[in-house]
Amino acid sequence: MSAQVTTRRLTQADLAKLYLAGEKIVMFTCYDASFARLLDGAGIETMLIGDSLGNVIQGHDTTLPVTVSDIAYHTAAVKRGSDHAFIIADMPFGSYQESPEQAYRNAVTLMAAGAQMVKLEGGSEMAATVEFMVHRGIPVCGHLGLTPQSVHVLGGYKVQGKGEAAAQRLKEDALALQKAGATMIVLEAIPAGLATEVTAQLDIITIGIGAGKETSGQVLVLHDAFDIPPGKKAKFVRNFMAGASSIHDAACRAVAAIKDGSYPGPEHTYAG
Repeated sequence: MSAQVTTRRLTQADLAKLYLAGEKIVMFTCYDASFARLLDGAGIETMLIGDSLGNVIQGHDTTLPVTVSDIAYHTAAVKRGSDHAFIIADMPFGSYQESPEQAYRNAVTLMAAGAQMVKLEGGSEMAATVEFMVHRGIPVCGHLGLTPQSVHVLGGYKVQGKGEAAAQRLKEDALALQKAGATMIVLEAIPAGLATEVTAQLDIITIGIGAGKETSGQVLVLHDAFDIPPGKKAKFVRNFMAGASSIHDAACRAVAAIKDGSYPGPEHTYAG
């Protein structure tokens, strides 16, 4: 099943069917109704209202200034513009780290705005929070590797999971999130071999960004994929506007490349 042929909004059950069938899941960040409509038409199965809007929409240097109200506003816009894609909303910095109860309250706001799942950063330390939310009806996607909300702790936007100890910690974090009830995990900027191992050890969907081609699917930041604005991008970014006749054509090319495994290529991945 794909968003190109379904006549209703996709659910977790639909994504699980794609996962079990071995079909790559395509996720794009999206922040407004117009792009949501365009991405829906290209067959993107999942739209993430990412806190990356702090960078690409608001012009900040980091994602840290983004608020729950910001995410809720853009989530509602994306839902109004799309009919088919599964909608995930990022929980911004400071909206879930204090306590499970705080996380639940803010997740409720995002679900009421139109999200079908929320995404939060962190590993084992967030397991209790994930479990608390899942038991109360909030589907959760984890996020491991390069976690932009921790950019100052990490010392910049650097590849994570390099070296045996770091790789083992990431594997343990992934298992802890799965045990807590997360049904999806984003793996960002980690060695391709490590992403392959994590994907193999889990029974839930992994979505890669700078994590090689063996994850269950890929997420692209919309503005990066369409070269908006033009300029140098991260190693894992491919400009799908190159050779495309329109943004719709570029989106269709991205879907096809992820589905057939030609993206990401070796030039988009990191070694251990």
